[in-house]
Amino acid sequence: MGRRRFVARGVPGGYRIWDDRGRKWWGDLYGLCPDDLLAELNGKRDNERITALLKRYRALRR
Repeated sequence: MGRRRFVARGVPGGYRIWDDRGRKWWGDLYGLCPDDLLAELNGKRDNERITALLKRYRALRR
């Protein structure tokens, strides 16, 4: 398996997604580690699935 572009990093208050290629944070702060979102970002990159996962994690945060 090749090197992953997106990785979850623990920060105060939860997790953030780090973009290794862009060298910047991607997305929001997540309370739980977004494993399925990371798998989709590093795998198939299906926009509809990524959007659905983002909506789910935003709903969990509220």
